[in-house]
Amino acid sequence: MTSSPASLREARPTIADSVDGPPFATVLVANRGEIARRVIRTLRRLGIRSVAVYSDADADAPHVREADVAVRIGPAAASASYLDIAAVIAAARETAAEAIHPGYGFLSENAGFARACADAGIVFIGPGERALDVMGDKIRAKEHVTAHGVPTVPGFSAVGMTDADIAAAAGETGYPLLVKPSAGGGGKGMQVVRAASELPEALATARRVAAAAFGDDTLLLERLIVRPRHIEVQVLADAHGDVIHLGERECTLQRRHQKVIEEAPSPVVDAATRARLGAAACAAAASVDYRGAGTVEFLVAGDRPDEFFFIEMNTRLQVEHPVTELVTGVDLVEQQLLVAAGRPLALAQDDIRLDGHAIEARVYAESPERGFLPATGDVLVWREPAGVRTDAAVESGSVVSSDYDPMIAKVIAHGSDRAQAIERLDAALAETVLLGVDSNLGFLRALLADPGVRGGDMDTGLIDRLPPYSASEPSQAALTAAALAGELARVRASEPVRAAAGPLWLTGTGWRAGSAPVGRTVAVEAESGAIAVVAAPDLAPASFSAMDSRRRRESSASGRVGPAPHDGSHTTEQARASGVTVATDAAGWIWVHADAATHRLRPLTRREAMEKRLAARERDAAATDPELRAPMPGAVVALHVADGAAVAAGDRIVTIEAMKMEHPVVAPHAGVVRLDVVTGDQVRRDQVLAHVTAAEPAHEASDTPS
Repeated sequence: MTSSPASLREARPTIADSVDGPPFATVLVANRGEIARRVIRTLRRLGIRSVAVYSDADADAPHVREADVAVRIGPAAASASYLDIAAVIAAARETAAEAIHPGYGFLSENAGFARACADAGIVFIGPGERALDVMGDKIRAKEHVTAHGVPTVPGFSAVGMTDADIAAAAGETGYPLLVKPSAGGGGKGMQVVRAASELPEALATARRVAAAAFGDDTLLLERLIVRPRHIEVQVLADAHGDVIHLGERECTLQRRHQKVIEEAPSPVVDAATRARLGAAACAAAASVDYRGAGTVEFLVAGDRPDEFFFIEMNTRLQVEHPVTELVTGVDLVEQQLLVAAGRPLALAQDDIRLDGHAIEARVYAESPERGFLPATGDVLVWREPAGVRTDAAVESGSVVSSDYDPMIAKVIAHGSDRAQAIERLDAALAETVLLGVDSNLGFLRALLADPGVRGGDMDTGLIDRLPPYSASEPSQAALTAAALAGELARVRASEPVRAAAGPLWLTGTGWRAGSAPVGRTVAVEAESGAIAVVAAPDLAPASFSAMDSRRRRESSASGRVGPAPHDGSHTTEQARASGVTVATDAAGWIWVHADAATHRLRPLTRREAMEKRLAARERDAAATDPELRAPMPGAVVALHVADGAAVAAGDRIVTIEAMKMEHPVVAPHAGVVRLDVVTGDQVRRDQVLAHVTAAEPAHEASDTPS
């Protein structure tokens, strides 16, 4: 996690710099990943002892090492670790923590956790119970702020209503509608309903997700604002009645209600509208005696940016808070600590000035080419870009599992204006290196290049309207690097058998002293299945010398005998000079970052290349595969048909849940279903879930007597 002076403005002096000193001696951070590291950074700057908590899955995580003290709180499952209130409280007592910072997600908006902290005599760095109770329920929050003059979207609560009652009320409200779980947030369970015929399935899905994610399947239905923009306002409030706002953030670029790119300020909010938005946000916060750093979210009509409606209030720090920090120079975590300690705000509304523009991109472990399915794996190489702020959950050697949210980093750029901020963010994403795990880095750059994004003409459906994402083809530099890495791997694999021979004699390239290399080609396979043929790379002694001497030095320094594990730093000097980074995963695939793009490649022998081409031809000629396979590791949360049922092409058969997201698996063709799993099964990627056998064609009766 880095902060560059070129991008992160110095925080303004606050009362923490006065004779009052740090607000606490020890603070426990009840979270993980990038937010835990970000909170620890401020604690360290203020001279406060930090305590990390971790699950078994995070025993080697960066936030554990960066804290002054770390305490194990349970197994990998969040429900048995980060959501275990008793375990977190016990860790705080064990380490003499005076306060707990919950980060975001997990227990950050849990009123029961806030009460447990109070009962234990520990300060909860967040709002009081009233704010958590009122704002933690979307239905209650909407009713509450309406009474305090805050504009809200037309809609109704489904509490106590039958499905028939809901259908009648939905007809009166008018379609399209948005079905939302009343508890929780993050877009989980939200369903868009454009016609009455879609309502039953939307209600069932929203209830199932809400019950699983929040333990509460109560629903709220609202009028869907067409082409809306998502604008939110950062507020700060203390226990002495003072409430201020720090301007707005634009969070319109979303996919499945999950924010992807955020910026501050909004390109469509003028000074007058900003003042009105800020006043409404402060009124909402004051109505629940809010204290701390919270966010009030609004929908803004696309055709009328001066018209806005309250959505909800998030009573904790937001993922996108860095963009506000960059344009205001205010450290929001520090402000949370000061307020929690009972100190009055040192900032007045007139002190807040917006300087330039900031934009943030969320880096997810996911595969945009495969419908944004979550990805897992070992981080072979992680290298952050220079000149911008990066808040990352990973480093080289980290493991990305399916236990937690797939967001692994945020890259945030600041500029004098919006155009400059976008250019700096795009350059930073091109420079970011992540090998070993699929990511959305390429998609983020494509999104930033979209004319609507560049021009600020956006709405929350923009991403959904984009054509399916296709990754760029590997460049010549990437293909050559993969071929070279494959040759070097082959050489190393042969060393234990022929240890006396140098790498030059094991290359098999035909190179001889005093002569030019024999012409040769290498087939390189992309993960998509495409095969490219490239000229064999130059495997002259100089290339081997740089690579082999480095490897042997590392083996000697670590006390290992034989080849050192590939940590991503094993690149030739030629590769370094050309900006290419290479690493090999456990399955033998070679990850290459070259020409601002990442590819997963594999050199093939001539036989392997021929066999793959033949297999591809056979697949093209064959009928649709009857096997339905899991697109990612996860849990079976729903079976939509019975075993032996007849289905049509495109019918939903199974739903898999992974990383807090549901993914339907549909019938590839009409036929009869045979289910291979049951609800609750944990499945691995590519596991067979069901078979759809095409129905035999009916034989017409013959008119000819037999």
